[in-house]
Amino acid sequence: METREKIVIIGGGFAGLQLAKSLNNKRKKVIVIDKVNHHMFQPLFYQVACGRIEPSNISFPFRKIFQRSRNIQYRMTEVQKILPEQNKIITEDAEFTYDKLVIATGCKTNFFGNGKMEHLTFGMKNTQEAIAIRNHVLLTFEKLIIERKRSDDGNWNIVIVGSGPTGVELAGAFAEMKKDILPRDYPHMNFDNLNIILVSSTTTPLSVMSEESQQMSEKYLKELGVQFMSDEFVTDYDGDKVYMKSGKTISSNNVIWAAGVIGNIIEGLNPDVMIRNRYKTDRFNRVLGYQNIYAIGDIAYMETPKYPQAHPQVANVAINQGKNLGRNFLRKSENDWKEYEYTDRGSMATIGKHRAVVDLPGFKFQGFLAWYFWMFLHLMLILSVRNKIAIFFNWMWSYLNKDSSLRLIIIPNKKNNTEQ
Repeated sequence: METREKIVIIGGGFAGLQLAKSLNNKRKKVIVIDKVNHHMFQPLFYQVACGRIEPSNISFPFRKIFQRSRNIQYRMTEVQKILPEQNKIITEDAEFTYDKLVIATGCKTNFFGNGKMEHLTFGMKNTQEAIAIRNHVLLTFEKLIIERKRSDDGNWNIVIVGSGPTGVELAGAFAEMKKDILPRDYPHMNFDNLNIILVSSTTTPLSVMSEESQQMSEKYLKELGVQFMSDEFVTDYDGDKVYMKSGKTISSNNVIWAAGVIGNIIEGLNPDVMIRNRYKTDRFNRVLGYQNIYAIGDIAYMETPKYPQAHPQVANVAINQGKNLGRNFLRKSENDWKEYEYTDRGSMATIGKHRAVVDLPGFKFQGFLAWYFWMFLHLMLILSVRNKIAIFFNWMWSYLNKDSSLRLIIIPNKKNNTEQ
């Protein structure tokens, strides 16, 4: 009986999932390992945080995805160490051997070494963090309506640090929530004092996009009432105040950190193959210095003539690196393998209803057409038809009624707390 090659994939994000799907029902034994049991559609986390859509609509259980697969297994555990000399990985629950290992661990929020900010602010890189933001913001207003007084300015300031797509989209969504939803839920509260503040280290928002998109996004933010603070570097946060390099401070109990990402590195590989918390790879995504270990997606640092500083950490790169590596694994000889190169298909961001910016190669547009384009593209990228329908229904309901019914505050039950 022929022995099938065993491929272990660490991480089920865009890169890892696409690789696994490329190998589905092929003559390979595939094990997908992830510390959570579902794939998450990260571009819509901000809508979970603002109560626009349910977490289940953008989360897809691996066991459901691979339910009919004959060769893919899933294991829920966290990888702690790689032992390359033994072709083995150590997890918190078990050990796994491999013939080929693919690291697709993606990124986490980068707090730039500030442990206090990591503990006190909210990141938004997974479903749990998005739900935590929703819980915290809604709980703030529940407490305020009981107190009936503005005892703490920080309760009225929602501060978002970072003006990339995540920060801009989140700011726009909260601004619309302030205008259309919160006054209905809390009719006896005056939300004039609620400030949405976007703190940016750059002069304009969306600094990686075109000049037109930067200018229009700033215009849209101001139209929505978002306070945009440009050229400001946050240096500290103590739970009550945000401190900036300029000496300015902002009182806030609601700080969301969207100011960068850092790779999820696993212990065990030579430190020399790492740069900026990413694994250096060749053009086939093979980690330099290793014959059977690969890295794909955000965690991979691949230098090419077009991208001498490596590819951007975006979903399109992750998806296509996963597909390309999968095709290479299925080729008869490594002599037939194809190198990877990123083709920039554009970028986009939405800043509230009828406000979006889209940069396509050779074509840029903004406004309501860009907004519809953004909605259509994201809807098509959602994995299942059922989820597409659910999200479409939520979006249409919100569009027609300027409302949402998904503002549940879900707090974990403390089992050992038996006191009433």
